Amino acid sequence: MTKALFFDIDGTLVSFETHRIPSSTIEALEAAHAKGLKIFIATGRPKAIINNLSELQDRNLIDGYITMNGAYCFVGEEVIYKSAIPQEEVKAMAAFCKKKGVPCIFVEEHNISVCQPNEMVKKIFYDFLHVNVIPTVSFEEASNKEVIQMTPFITEEEEKEVLPSIPTCEIGRWYPAFADVTAKGDTKQKGIDEIIRHFGIKLEETMSFGDGGNDISMLRHAAIGVAMGQAKEDVKAAADYVTAPIDEDGISKAMKHFGII
Repeated sequence: MTKALFFDIDGTLVSFETHRIPSSTIEALEAAHAKGLKIFIATGRPKAIINNLSELQDRNLIDGYITMNGAYCFVGEEVIYKSAIPQEEVKAMAAFCKKKGVPCIFVEEHNISVCQPNEMVKKIFYDFLHVNVIPTVSFEEASNKEVIQMTPFITEEEEKEVLPSIPTCEIGRWYPAFADVTAKGDTKQKGIDEIIRHFGIKLEETMSFGDGGNDISMLRHAAIGVAMGQAKEDVKAAADYVTAPIDEDGISKAMKHFGII
């Protein structure tokens, strides 16, 4: 019997087209919560830029958060798991991005900053994702802090190039223009393990929903993994079930299919 539902945000709960949560999704989550199911967020976003869930938060529908792709998990005000990237690998990424002339966002526990922002940062984070303007700092300043997640604006080819310099890191993508980097082992799968340990829920009582490459680990890990209909083929292949796209009531349809609501 399913007791815990884990949802990615962008492209799963929140539409890339409308930047809103479909009304059918809100109704489905309300119905599930009313039946006693726990609802958790599992996102690549750090807490500081989770700015699009007010329709769920205002209804008190969220029981906990997996953020930064599993590297920082919290329930209410209690941090139940956090994991920093080794300092030398933060410095290696900073040096790589500085050399390539590309931006990189550095996320600490309570702060977020960006180095050498360009038009791509403005276009994606500010105009498209509606994130508040992130403070700009030097690579030297950013890389001397305790960093939990890095978001370099690098191509997949550049990702392969930098990998040998960050051997104890994980890399995931949920948007083509950038990658999210966390310490090795910090994935949404790890986040699920930390959340269910905290709540005393069994893995066989979990269901996850996602659409991006950084969702693959949790789609495979949860008892039931549901991929959104607009997801890429590798994401769909990792899931137990493929639902309709987000803008065609995909969440609601999947929850009805499995008898959750």
